[in-house]
Amino acid sequence: MGSLPPLQFIPNPDPNCKDHQQELINPDNLLNLFKTQQKYLNHFFQNLDLSQTLSFTQTLLNSTGTIFFTGVGKSGFVAQKISQTLVSLGIKSGFLSPVDALHGDIGILSSADVLVMFSKSGNTEELVRLAPCAKAKGAYLISITSLEPNALMGLCDMNVNLPLERELCPFDLAPVTSTAIQMVFGDTVAIALMGARNFNKEMYAANHPAGRIGKSLIFKVKDLMKKKDELPVCREGDLIMDQLVELTSKGCGCLLVVDNDYHLLGTFTDGDLRRTLKASGEGIFKLTVGEMCNRRPRTIDPDAMAVEAMKKMESPPSAVQFLPVVNHDNILIGIVTLHGLVSAGL
Repeated sequence: MGSLPPLQFIPNPDPNCKDHQQELINPDNLLNLFKTQQKYLNHFFQNLDLSQTLSFTQTLLNSTGTIFFTGVGKSGFVAQKISQTLVSLGIKSGFLSPVDALHGDIGILSSADVLVMFSKSGNTEELVRLAPCAKAKGAYLISITSLEPNALMGLCDMNVNLPLERELCPFDLAPVTSTAIQMVFGDTVAIALMGARNFNKEMYAANHPAGRIGKSLIFKVKDLMKKKDELPVCREGDLIMDQLVELTSKGCGCLLVVDNDYHLLGTFTDGDLRRTLKASGEGIFKLTVGEMCNRRPRTIDPDAMAVEAMKKMESPPSAVQFLPVVNHDNILIGIVTLHGLVSAGL
């Protein structure tokens, strides 16, 4: 099926019919909205109280318990996202629904925990009701608000103000700029904690084992290579025509030419077979693999990262579909294929 043409080129079937009148986005208005949002975000960056932000970040870093986040509506979604970011960085965190907390879930709070409350106004009824109850559990309360004064400020141990000029919404109602600065603030603090805890790539990968990022930082060539009976090996004196089954049956698209001690001597690919057949014709029946193999193939170490193998396969002067895996003595121990790397999720 073909894609629809751009909106502005869709013909109006009946210009006089109100039901079919087409509404188009004015590009100038759209650009102005982005510029205005940029202005509002700049207001946030230029007026953020660094001392408040530093105290907040240090408090989270010093926490010995769980850092809980809470909020209602759009602020609640932001709170959930920031909590998930911290968890992915190995920091004990969770989202506490303010409604569920008042019906039993507050039992998860302890005196070692921190509860961060996101609210634009600071007067959200559910949070105002939750604050004294959480305080009674001994948790340390922090409010993240944009309008001052507000009710949460008097109920929490710490308050951080996120400067808000106004919402991008023409009525200054829909929470779009306020939630944007909440997200920027929370995620930036998360990265600050990441740096303070010396969180490295290996630790990040350990928390993301199923993702492409994690796999690229965890998997080594030896984890994904074919070995032993899976290898399409032959000797340099073998006739090419006698090795066709070996060439095609192992699913590697090549032969790995070795000596009696399993030192890698070269490779012979199905592409080499086609080129040899074209150049030699019937003479191919007398040719040995050693006469036509590539004596300088690309190879890789078994302890190299799998993502490095993929880069090596794709490097100039031309891409290849496999890499023989050899040790420091050039002894063949395996083969890694592009298909195998892609199948592993790299």
